[in-house]
Amino acid sequence: MAILVDASTRVIVQGMTGAQGSFHTERAIAYGTQVVAGVTPGKGGRSHLGVPVFNTVAEAMSQTPADASLVFVPPAKAANAILEAATAGVPLIVCVTERIPILDVVRVKKALQQTHSRLIGPNCLGILTPGQCKLGIMPTPVFKPGRIGIVSRASTLTYEAASQTSTVGLGQSTCLGIGGDPIHGTSFVDALQLFLADPATEGVILIGEIGGSEEELAAEYLRQQQPDKPIVAYIAGR
Repeated sequence: MAILVDASTRVIVQGMTGAQGSFHTERAIAYGTQVVAGVTPGKGGRSHLGVPVFNTVAEAMSQTPADASLVFVPPAKAANAILEAATAGVPLIVCVTERIPILDVVRVKKALQQTHSRLIGPNCLGILTPGQCKLGIMPTPVFKPGRIGIVSRASTLTYEAASQTSTVGLGQSTCLGIGGDPIHGTSFVDALQLFLADPATEGVILIGEIGGSEEELAAEYLRQQQPDKPIVAYIAGR
């Protein structure tokens, strides 16, 4: 098992025909991720990277139902892209876009409370279940299937944690980057709840950063839960 994504996850990529969307979609497909549709307004009816392209997420969902959407849309339009996916009923939305205006993210987070969609990000690495599914920008060679869950706000330290757990033979169940912005969709506590409930995850690495209260809230959650799985936390700073 894993959390949120696995080999059966069907993925839509919003902004797939752009430079970044094309680059990372091609690598996701090569990794084995089931990319079933792309969405770029005005380019519907075409095929890109062997995948059909639609004008809207609703059109894509009606033709090729999906479990997740990966958003590679410029900052000014990213909020509307996230809300479009949620309105179309996509359960999991991963937004890697950085520099989205904070008020846009506030608007998105409030609107998502009225839906059944979960947002990972923005400004995040994405999520990867080794050997099964990649949604985001993570370099795949450092990840190996295993039993350690990783949740992080930091990019390079995530790769270091993955590399070290792979080297010693532990591997990862799922790696989740929640994003470095002050406001994001999925929190440390959300991720911990998922990992603690996952029988395939035997331990968790949490990598935080200075700024905000996410890490303190996670510590308080763990104090209250007293989980029987080992949790290792590192806060990056000076």
